[in-house]
Amino acid sequence: MDKSSLGGQRREFLKTSALLAGGAMLSSAPFIGANASVDDTIKVALIGCGGRGTGAAFDAIASGANIKIVAMADAFRDRLDDAFEKLSARHADKLDLSEDRKFVGFDAYKHAIPLADVVILATSPGFRPIHFEEAIRLGKHVFMEKPVAVDVPGIRKVLAAAEEAKRKKLNVVVGLQRRYQAVYRETIKRIQDGAIGDIVSGQVYWNSGGVWVRPRTPEQTEMEYQMRNWYYFNWLCGDHIVEQHVHQIDVANWVKGSYPVSIQGTGSRAWRTGKEHGEIYDNHAVELTYADGSVIYSQCRHFEGTSNRVDETFQGTKGRVYLSAGNDGILWDQKGNKLFTHPKQGNANPYQHEHVELFDAISKGEYKFDDAEYGAYSTLTGIIGRLATYSGQVIKWEDALKSNIDLMPERFAWDALPKVLPNEDGFYQHAIPGQTVVL
Repeated sequence: MDKSSLGGQRREFLKTSALLAGGAMLSSAPFIGANASVDDTIKVALIGCGGRGTGAAFDAIASGANIKIVAMADAFRDRLDDAFEKLSARHADKLDLSEDRKFVGFDAYKHAIPLADVVILATSPGFRPIHFEEAIRLGKHVFMEKPVAVDVPGIRKVLAAAEEAKRKKLNVVVGLQRRYQAVYRETIKRIQDGAIGDIVSGQVYWNSGGVWVRPRTPEQTEMEYQMRNWYYFNWLCGDHIVEQHVHQIDVANWVKGSYPVSIQGTGSRAWRTGKEHGEIYDNHAVELTYADGSVIYSQCRHFEGTSNRVDETFQGTKGRVYLSAGNDGILWDQKGNKLFTHPKQGNANPYQHEHVELFDAISKGEYKFDDAEYGAYSTLTGIIGRLATYSGQVIKWEDALKSNIDLMPERFAWDALPKVLPNEDGFYQHAIPGQTVVL
C-alpha cells in the first residue's frame, strides 16, 4: 500500500513504530498546550467513570507524577459516584474534587476538559472521537482508551485531531498497552531488525467466553438501556472485533510495519443470540491481506465452554515468533532452534507503564507520544474486519476510508432514539452476509 492510500501524508511506519514503541522523544520543543499550575501539579480530568476509567485513574495516580484529579464526568451519576468512592478510599490526597467539578450527562465532558492539563478518555468508544477532538482543540494532553472510534467518519475525526495534536505538541497515549509492554517491545524490535526475515504469514486470536449483560429495567428509555449495555451496540462498541480484538490486530500491523490493503472473512451470531445481546456478532474470522501479499489470519469469538486463546504468532522467511501478554516472547529459526526467549521476571505492568511514560514526559515538558495515528489505523482495521464479516464481501482499505456511514444518533439525550431499535418482540436487527450493505 502506498502512502496515499493511508491518507496522503503519513510518515514511514517502521520508523514511527520504533520511536513510539520505544518512547523515543519526537521533539525537544518546550511544554505547551496544557497550562500546568504554579506548583507543578498536573491537573487531570477523568471522562468516563466506569471500570476502565476508574482503573486508568488509579494507574495515573500510581505513575509517580505530581497529579491531582480535579474533574470527573460521566453520563451516569451512579458511575461517577462509584468511581469517586473507590478513588477516595485509597487516594483521597490525590483528589481535588468539589461537587461543582463533578459533571453528569452527555455534555459533561465539555465542562470537565477545560479544568485540566491532561484528560483521560474512557467512555464507551463511540464517544471517543468527539471527546478527543474537544480535548485537542483546548490544548490538553490525552490518555485515551482503545478503540478510538466505531465507524469510518469517527476515524477521520480522530486522524484530523491527531494532526492538530502534533502541531500543538500535545502528548497522546492510546491504551493499546502491548506497545508499552517489554516483551512486545523487545521481541518486535528483533523482528524489525530482521531476526526471522520478512513476515509472510501470521495468526492472531482473542477467543473467550464473552462479557457481562445488564438487564433492562422498566424505567429505562431505549437510550439509557443501550448506554448501560454499550458492548452490544455498534454505535457504542463497534463489535468485539473492534473493541477487544483491536489489541491483536494492532500487534499484527506493528509486526508487519504496515496496514492491510484488503480484508475478507466470515462471522455470525451462533451462541450469544438473545435479546440482551443486541446487534453484534459473537465470532469473526478474517484475513488481513497486506501490500506484499502476506496474509495474517485474525480470529475472535465469544463462546462459553470452549477453549480460550489470546495471543499472536507469525512466520517469517527465516523463522517464527510467538507472543502473548503473559510475557511470552520466543523467536525460533527455521530449524526450530531458539533465537530469543524473553525473561518473565521483572516486567512492568503495561497498563501502569503507559501512564508512567506519559506523565513523566509531561512532567519534564517533553513531547514524546503521538499514538493517535496508529491507534486510529488499527481501529480502522478492526472496523473493516466487521464490515467484511457483516457483508460477506472483500473490503478494500481505500474504499472503506471513503465511507460516510455514521452510526451515531442524530442527537444525544435520554429521550432520543438510537438508529438501531428493537422490534416488537424485543430483538435487534443484525447483519446478514450477502444482504447487508456496509459501504
